Amino acid sequence: MLRSSQNLPERLRTVRERMAAAAAGAGRSVDSVTLVAVSKGQPAELIRAAAAAGVTDVGESYLAEAVQKMDGLGDLPLTWHFIGRLQANKTRHVAERFAWVHGLDRLKIAERLAAQRPYHAPALNVCIQVSLAGEASKGGVPPGEVPGLAAAVAVLPRLALRGLMCIPPEETDPRRQRDWFARLRALRDSLNAVPAQAEAPAA
Repeated sequence: MLRSSQNLPERLRTVRERMAAAAAGAGRSVDSVTLVAVSKGQPAELIRAAAAAGVTDVGESYLAEAVQKMDGLGDLPLTWHFIGRLQANKTRHVAERFAWVHGLDRLKIAERLAAQRPYHAPALNVCIQVSLAGEASKGGVPPGEVPGLAAAVAVLPRLALRGLMCIPPEETDPRRQRDWFARLRALRDSLNAVPAQAEAPAA
């Protein structure tokens, strides 16, 4: 976790080089990958320094802290991502202030976000969180429930279902770590195989 802007451009350059290498290894363009700088617990001044170094997307999971930063950094063209588990009593600020929600795991939350998203704003991008390992300490929908939730979210107004996400168990073996994401990709592919009239998401 960064606490100082010292050497920030160099550290970001290193991260981008690793991203480019990983994208090339997967046969993808690095331009198809977005770097989201998680800034929870970080001062606004550090986010400003990161923006000066080329960061455009910022992730927050503490709503009150995020709103304070948004107000102080309103002059910057930043895209804000809500990355924590969202409680029902906090959906309004997220619907009004954020561009992305990454941990959607309940239809009730999706319905509140859709109802509270301002009409003049672009659609709120959402990702469904999948609980692949069934860990009680983490949010997410069991894989078997994803098709139903995806179909319900896809037809809600002012939301754009953009894909799936997961927080897999910690692994020491990179092959096992990749295995979790391979399962997520297979689930995504099965959703995309549903006929278009069923409103399956394109990740």
